[in-house]
Amino acid sequence: MKQLLVDYLPFEISPDQITESVKENNGKLIVRGVLQRAEAKNQNGRVYPKEILMREANSYNKNFVKESRAMGELDHPESSVVNLANVSHNITDMYWKSDDLVGTVEVLTTPSGNILRELFRNGIKLGISSRGVGSVETVKESADGEEAQEVQNDFELIAFDFVSNPSTQGAFMYPMNESVDRQGTVGRTCGEYCKAEDIINKIIRGE
Repeated sequence: MKQLLVDYLPFEISPDQITESVKENNGKLIVRGVLQRAEAKNQNGRVYPKEILMREANSYNKNFVKESRAMGELDHPESSVVNLANVSHNITDMYWKSDDLVGTVEVLTTPSGNILRELFRNGIKLGISSRGVGSVETVKESADGEEAQEVQNDFELIAFDFVSNPSTQGAFMYPMNESVDRQGTVGRTCGEYCKAEDIINKIIRGE
């Protein structure tokens, strides 16, 4: 039976890197990082076979990224449809690096995008979440003999969202500038979740 599958990866950048990215990209905040990882059990106990994830990534790249409509939301959407009122970012490029699906993401100047930008600017540690629908089957992992939920061939990728609780290890995003290429390093940040609510409230109040 198909179900909504939401799986996360950490996404980390520093306030200084944000400032540099905005300066080098004509005021735009552009970040890059791992969107999803194939053939590895994530914190939700799920494994995405590379063949299936690659098929869906290719389709998403053709139908959404190349058409400038690969939009995602802020926080944990529980719908199989992207809510335009909550859109915060758009994916502008995707490519494979070994078993990692890496993406370039532009943070938009929408209400949710402005909140996302300020969370990054204040050192809040966020993650990137893949959202899709599909079924899973319990399998034994050959590496350790433990059970995992393997995503099946009916999986359909919907979007990638920014969230506060990532489940795929190593999915922190970092800002881009003209001097950072695909071999760039990930920045460090404090990642204090307690600051997030105050930041959002200040944005809402226009402070």
